[in-house]
Amino acid sequence: MGSADDQFLSTDDDDKLSSLDNTSHVIFDNNYYKNLVEKKGLLHSDQQLFSGGSTDSLVTTYSEDADQFYNDFAKAMIKMGQLSPLTGTNGQIRTNCRKPN
Repeated sequence: MGSADDQFLSTDDDDKLSSLDNTSHVIFDNNYYKNLVEKKGLLHSDQQLFSGGSTDSLVTTYSEDADQFYNDFAKAMIKMGQLSPLTGTNGQIRTNCRKPN
């Protein structure tokens, strides 16, 4: 039997998970941002958050200040929880989030 980390290493199946933070993939922390600063972002699109653009300062802040990251994340979750999703003919619940029904 493999280790708990094995589920994050397999790429042969679209249903497998991959950690976006290879340094602390089972802990909710700000290491994702630290990885971006170190140019170790897993996805190219994520690494673009720290590539000389307008979001560099925010990535730097979150990589250096875990409390700021946690506070901003909590505020964002509350704000997202207050959104009213489209329903009925105005929206759709996808059976597969990767493609429209």
